[in-house]
Amino acid sequence: MNDISNPSPQEYYAIIETVLEEARRLGADAAEAALSLETGLSVNVRLGELETLEYHRDKGLGVTVYLGESKGSASSSDLSRAAIAETVRAACDIARYTGADPCHGLAPRERMAWDYPDLDLDHPWPIDAQAAIERALACESAARDFDRRIVNSEGASVSSHRGLHIYGNSHGFIGGYPSTRHSLSCSVIGEQDQAMQRDYWYSTARDPAQLLAPEEVGRIAAERTVARLGARRLGTRQAPVLFSAEMAAGLIGHFLRAIRGGALYRQASFLLDSLGQSLFPHWMQMSEQPHLPAALGSAPFDNEGVATRPRKLVDDGVLQGYVLDSYSARRLGMETTGNAGGVHNLVVEPGEQDREALLREMGSGLLVTELMGQGVNGVTGDYSRGAAGFWVEHGEIQFPVEEITIAGNLREMYRQILAVGADVNPQRNIRTGSILVQNMTIAGE
Repeated sequence: MNDISNPSPQEYYAIIETVLEEARRLGADAAEAALSLETGLSVNVRLGELETLEYHRDKGLGVTVYLGESKGSASSSDLSRAAIAETVRAACDIARYTGADPCHGLAPRERMAWDYPDLDLDHPWPIDAQAAIERALACESAARDFDRRIVNSEGASVSSHRGLHIYGNSHGFIGGYPSTRHSLSCSVIGEQDQAMQRDYWYSTARDPAQLLAPEEVGRIAAERTVARLGARRLGTRQAPVLFSAEMAAGLIGHFLRAIRGGALYRQASFLLDSLGQSLFPHWMQMSEQPHLPAALGSAPFDNEGVATRPRKLVDDGVLQGYVLDSYSARRLGMETTGNAGGVHNLVVEPGEQDREALLREMGSGLLVTELMGQGVNGVTGDYSRGAAGFWVEHGEIQFPVEEITIAGNLREMYRQILAVGADVNPQRNIRTGSILVQNMTIAGE
């Protein structure tokens, strides 16, 4: 990739301007373009040996034009002037043959991010291949040496990526920013009484200085794996369920998908017409915080150039807004919420209890640390997924469990949330602590 150390490299801005100028020349009423460039390094090791070493260097240009109420899109990885002209021409040709839709068009001009903050998203990591390999080996070695019951490994990996995203449209808006994402992960296999279990751990950050030490990631991966050895099945029952922070993020993710514009205007959501309704306990708070410095979900504007802004999504348990881009907003007779491309740092306000305190509050029930399968119906809210974790009695973990299914209905599950933990995992776009649900069906033997 060419130099992207400058937060506004003019050569790439010029490409966007060329696209928009060519679209005007070909008769487009409006146009928008997004340019992405990325470089990266990925290393994978297994059993003390290097498995893969990859360098990434990718670029892509996406163009959308509007001819009246018709829309056409095309893309290219070739950024030469001739290829750009051909890409714009292809988008215009497509628009001429597509049906008109009055909801097509750019996001409103007044919503553009004409002035946006520096969110501290760019932290290059000057790590070379040898140093990355050594980190991955140290991570895996720490996991394999943790306990003699660790008998195999699925490997450890180190990755570092840096990218540049630029967006512009015929409102005259062009904006861009560089960003980085670095990670370290490890997965190992344990064996006891001829039965095997696997688990993993990871660390992800925009700033490499915020990554956990390789030895710490390996230790946690091994510790989680060993804890699962000796897992049993449970008999079918009704019981409280505590979703670990990692699994709780998925639980909130189902809520976000149900309030996205696409699901709503297609009437494919169990939360249709829920704006202003109490969906969660009265103490529950959720907010979108897109301007958290150096956070993984932060962005100054969305995929349509709309300025992002903090907002309450759930206030005292009541749904305050949907997740909309400009198209879905028009379909619903509403305004864009700056969520083309998704939410940016969804924060569930944590409680004061850590996971151990939540286990004590639960008393007897299931702690879920892994979920499997896709058994979630977005239209009805019916929820049924394979799970593994730990059975809890008297507020203390008794033994690991596997080969069970947990089931319920998301609308009821959200109402039955008893507590949100303080054990928030900041390494996600959805930031939440563990979530305790009052009652679910656990299907086993």
